[in-house]
Amino acid sequence: MGKNTIAAIITSIRNADMHRKGTVRLPSTNITENIVKILLREGFIENVRKHRESDKYFLVLTLRHRRNRKGSYKTIFNLKRISRPGLRIYSNYQRIPQILGGMGIVILSTSRGIMTDREARLEGIGGEILCSIW
Repeated sequence: MGKNTIAAIITSIRNADMHRKGTVRLPSTNITENIVKILLREGFIENVRKHRESDKYFLVLTLRHRRNRKGSYKTIFNLKRISRPGLRIYSNYQRIPQILGGMGIVILSTSRGIMTDREARLEGIGGEILCSIW
């Protein structure tokens, strides 16, 4: 993973979901752990466990898939990185975008940590808009 860890997290999860992989292995950092906790709490992933290999910790995510009637898998994730290193996007709590009328979530980095759009609106704080998921 390079300097842009959030984009690497999103890309790893999106690629695993498109190729119908059951698990994703991500390096464990504070940002990664906070984003994965939000994904687990919101129901976008099934399970998370921490794995250690030679002094490095990894998070192993179990993705959630849906089957349609014909037996093929349908992807659940639609992830989009909003703020990036070349163009940071900040918002106050009144202008945080709603994804699909509240069906999706926006993950923000605030002064009180990484949280969803609903939590930020309830606490009345804004921050950097990291990504959106629906």
